[in-house]
Formats: sequence, structure tokens, C-alpha cells
Amino acid sequence: MVFSPRMLVAFLMGFSCGMPLLLTITVLQAWMKEEGVDLSVIGLMALVGLPYTVKFLWAPFLDRYSLPFLGRRRGWLLVAQAALALALVVLGLTRPATHPWLVAFAAFWVTFFSATQDIVVDAYRREDLSDNELGLGSSLYINGYRVGMLLASGGGLIMADYMSFSMVYCIMALCMAPGILTTLLAREPEVVDIPPKSLRSAVVDPLIEYFSRENAVWILAFVLFYKIGDTMALAMTTPFYLDVGFTKTEIGTVVKLFGFWATIGGSLVGGIIMLRLGINRSLWIFGIFQMVSILGFAALARVGYSLPALSGVIVFENLSGGMGTAAYAAFMASITNKKFTATQYALLSSLMGIPRVMAAAPTGFLAARLGWEGFFIFCTVMAVPGMLLLLKFAPYRAER
Repeated sequence: MVFSPRMLVAFLMGFSCGMPLLLTITVLQAWMKEEGVDLSVIGLMALVGLPYTVKFLWAPFLDRYSLPFLGRRRGWLLVAQAALALALVVLGLTRPATHPWLVAFAAFWVTFFSATQDIVVDAYRREDLSDNELGLGSSLYINGYRVGMLLASGGGLIMADYMSFSMVYCIMALCMAPGILTTLLAREPEVVDIPPKSLRSAVVDPLIEYFSRENAVWILAFVLFYKIGDTMALAMTTPFYLDVGFTKTEIGTVVKLFGFWATIGGSLVGGIIMLRLGINRSLWIFGIFQMVSILGFAALARVGYSLPALSGVIVFENLSGGMGTAAYAAFMASITNKKFTATQYALLSSLMGIPRVMAAAPTGFLAARLGWEGFFIFCTVMAVPGMLLLLKFAPYRAER
């Protein structure tokens, strides 16, 4: 099962989804800064990422309609990937110094087609994998996603030292080829439930179906709160490291590079553990690990500057965070109805992004008032409600 073709498809589709994300954030910011674009304009470019947060608005369209080739999921996926590759080429041909708003227009279409790809891939993964495969499949998808992000941000910036940014974007467009090839060669998921017969039913019925379930509201609350403590803590880690006395080189080496592979390992280990324990029990175990890992930052605040201590904290936090994210993604996929997969998963994943913005906003104020040790203890306490919500719909010993 670990080495099945379906798992390879999940990894490659994750790569294809992760690669475009930072091309409209980190790499684009570096290009605009190099071209001398005003910082206020660079800051406003964050708005081009809006499609990622409202992708549920057009997800029903993808549930309702099928294209006349490759099936309901792969047809839309091929169109989104081809359009995304073309949008990356167009973005690479723009001129940030003279036409920044044209850059914004092109970047918006990159994020739109990237978000559309995310919608279809999430739906495909839910429909292609059985319930007991969702844990490992989700972890491999997340690992592929992170590899794609690393290629785009790290690889893109390194290449930009040796060639123009325009050429970098053209090369990144070519990097969509593995995803396109995967779409062409993968199987179309079997249609278990009859798709919606009208656009109205594609929009309204997923909501009616979901909220008719027992504990529907509690599950939405869980989606909001399960990783809120982890999210709040990570929002302030870079200022924390600098405040403790670590250099930017040490942060880049230990936290970013070392931490990246720890997260990859955590996602993979989490996926394998879920094959044995199931999603419910994994949510409990990995959630507790996440809480303990936040306390690691509080301990580091007390210890002070120590590279071995920093390495230990980073390894444990990224391992537990990777496992928690894998279980979180698998859980959200498992509660979607296969008749409305694209719409329900897009809604849940959009909801998942709210704490990243809203909960992270006051973290600087809290850190200033509480001190670093107090702040991380507070973040640990914030993780408790998400764990308690599991008692409502996923008791540890209950069968799923």
C-alpha cells in the first residue's frame, strides 16, 4: 500500500500544487524588490493570493460540470494545470519596474488557476483513496507540496542569481510537466455517488448535507481550533530566535533546512501510523505531541542561546507538526461526501486558513505583554479546546 501507484499520484499531485504558491509570494517579492518597485506596492501584491481563501466560491461549478475528456476530475485538472503553466510564462514576461499592475493581473491568474488545481486535486484524492488510505495519501500529498514549495522558493531564488527572473518563471512553468503527465496517466476515480444535476444543487445541497449531520457545528469548530496553538506559536518564532541571540545563518540552517526534512519525516511517519491506528486516535496522539512541542519553545526561552537545544526543539516541533497536519488533512478529506467532494473540501480548507490570519494577528502584542516563556505557555493552553472538541465526535477508543 505504501508503494502503490495511488500513493505516487498523491505525491506528484502535491508537488504540482505546492510549486506555484511561493512564485507569487517570495520569488515575486524578490523580483519586484530587485526592480526597484516601491515597498507599498510589493505589500499590496499579497492581495493576489485572494483566490486561495475564497476558492469554495467556484468549487460547486467543478462538482456540477464535467468536460468531454478525461472524466469529471482529470478533465478539469488538465485544464487548470495547462492554464497555470501558461499564466506562469505570462507572469515571467511582465516588467515589474514599468508595469506593476500588469504583474498583479498576471499573478492573480496564477493564483486563480493554482487554487482551482488545489480544489480538483483535493477532490481527486478523496475519491481515489479508500478511507484507510487517506492518512498515508494525505501525508504524501503534503510532502510533495513541501518539495514543490522548496523548489519554487529556494530553487527559484538560487537560479535568479544566474539568470533573469523571466527565465526562472519559464523554467517553473516547465516544472508543471510532471503534474500534467500524472493527470494524463492516472486513473479517473470511480463515480460512487451521482454528481449534482444542477448548479443550484451543487451549491446548496453540500451545505444541507453537511449540516444535517450529527455534531456538524462541533466539527467546524474543531477545524478552526485544532492547530490554533501551533499556528500562534509559529507566527512569532523568527523574532523569538533573533531575540534569544541566534544569527540569521543559524536560523536558516537549523530552522529552515533541518526543520524542512523533519517536517517531511513527520508527515510520512504520521501517514504510516494512521494506517495502523486510524484517523481518530492519530488526531489525539499527534495533537498531544503538538501541545508538548509548543512547550519546547518555552523551555528554549528559559535555556537561552544553545544550538543543541534549538535543534532538539525544531526536530520535535516539526516532526509533531508534520504528523498533526497529515492527520488534520486526512480527517477533513474523510468527512466530505463524495458527491460534493470539491465543494465541501474547498470550504473546509478555506476555513482552516482563518486561524493563520486571525489568530496570528495579536501574537506580537501577546509576546510583548507576556514575555516569550509566558507567550508560548499561553499558546499551549490555546491548543486545549481543539483537543477537547474531539470528545464530541471522535473519542479515542471509538471506532470511526
